[in-house]
Amino acid sequence: MNFVRRTFTTVVLVAAASFTFAQLEGSKPDTQPVNHPVPAIQDTETPAQRDARMEWWREARFGMFIHWGLYSIPAGTWNGKQIPGIGEWIMNNASIPVADYKALAPKFNPTSFNAHDIVALAKSAGMKYIVITAKHHDGFAMFDSKANSFNIVAATPFKRDPLRELAEECKKQGMKLGFYYSQDQDWTAPGGSAYKTGNHDLPSHHWDPAQDGDFDTYLHTKSIPQIKELLTNYGDFPVVVWFDTPTPNMTPARAAEIVTLLNQHPNLIWNNRLGGTYKGDTETPEQFIPPQGYPGRDWESCMTMNDTWGYKSYDTNFKSTETLLHNLIDIASKGGNYLLNIGPDSKGVVPPAEVERLHQVGKWLSVNGEAIYDTKPTLFGAEAGSFSPTVKDKNGKPKFVPAWNWRSTTTPDKIYIEIFNWPTSGSFHLDKLPRKVTGAYLLADSAHKSLKVNQSGDSLDVQLPATALDPIATVLVLKTSN
Repeated sequence: MNFVRRTFTTVVLVAAASFTFAQLEGSKPDTQPVNHPVPAIQDTETPAQRDARMEWWREARFGMFIHWGLYSIPAGTWNGKQIPGIGEWIMNNASIPVADYKALAPKFNPTSFNAHDIVALAKSAGMKYIVITAKHHDGFAMFDSKANSFNIVAATPFKRDPLRELAEECKKQGMKLGFYYSQDQDWTAPGGSAYKTGNHDLPSHHWDPAQDGDFDTYLHTKSIPQIKELLTNYGDFPVVVWFDTPTPNMTPARAAEIVTLLNQHPNLIWNNRLGGTYKGDTETPEQFIPPQGYPGRDWESCMTMNDTWGYKSYDTNFKSTETLLHNLIDIASKGGNYLLNIGPDSKGVVPPAEVERLHQVGKWLSVNGEAIYDTKPTLFGAEAGSFSPTVKDKNGKPKFVPAWNWRSTTTPDKIYIEIFNWPTSGSFHLDKLPRKVTGAYLLADSAHKSLKVNQSGDSLDVQLPATALDPIATVLVLKTSN
């Protein structure tokens, strides 16, 4: 998912001047007004209306991404060969013919899938919303679609709609639910877009004549009808629609047809990957955390736990719980959300390594969640790191070098300091503090025992115990008044 997008960016920007593909990496939003064929709700609502619509999402801070589909059957291997790249791109990366890929559907019978357990896992991890792949680029719908028979109900022995079961469980368990939908790329529908690594100058690079066709026909007979189904068939859900990888085929006029549908659901939140120059509600940095967030813009870093989104049986390069928690804290400190992925296998089972890490993250949040949920960004900033005066990134700009000693989040009457490296000096020091501190304690201390505070002018010192209460991150709470 990530590699192909990033390498595609620069070429398409040259080849199609009207197409802002850099947004796929959560790039800085275009500040110039765009004269869209159909204004989106976001373009017409007042700031107060937008704040009300985005309120739950800004409070949530942490969500679950689920990449699951037919690609979990080959699980990274085709014809006995391990295919490089991410699991859900195996059809593209191995140039699998449409008929051969569609032949996976009769073998897809995820009898171990349990919607209750998936939602309960998200809750135990401290996640507040779920976004699942309703249809990925392979064109296979993970829901009961009357618009196209290549779906989990009509084409597999499973005969069940996981999205409906998830919607029912999310309602029971108080979880928000969103749907990912690949509106542009579709490798099994005639006319659907496709691009391949190294061949990004064309909106479609098909490898099988069965993929050839008219994009408008695909858009009007499959993509838009399925989006209608997703928006209307699942009760209170979705609350989020997550689009992906628009190509130059998604012109402003074509995107406007989809926006017309979205506007019929004014509380919906959708991202910046629809295409056609529509900026959506959220920036979507993928597999990285922007050095300074996106001030004034809602954003969400989506990340994997290992190196793939869709299940690959041999990808065991899992990030540590420490890394996952540091990512969550870092993102929250910059005002963003963390959308962390799981990739169930072909039976619907979430890999044990992912379950274990989610439980561990949830354990930390059960004690320290107050420092994450419904918080605002840091009042400081330098603690996140700095730009190197000598080292350049791939774009020739100064490279950001993160620091991992501490982060900070805030509420109107508290400053939270998430300490990663416990100070050996026995105190925590701040050179400049914009608020008056009226008390301090450690969040993991159930008694909230007061810590000695010395505030001299703008500087602050807080006496700490000899050892951290949590080896990954101990939260120091500063009670404040403006």
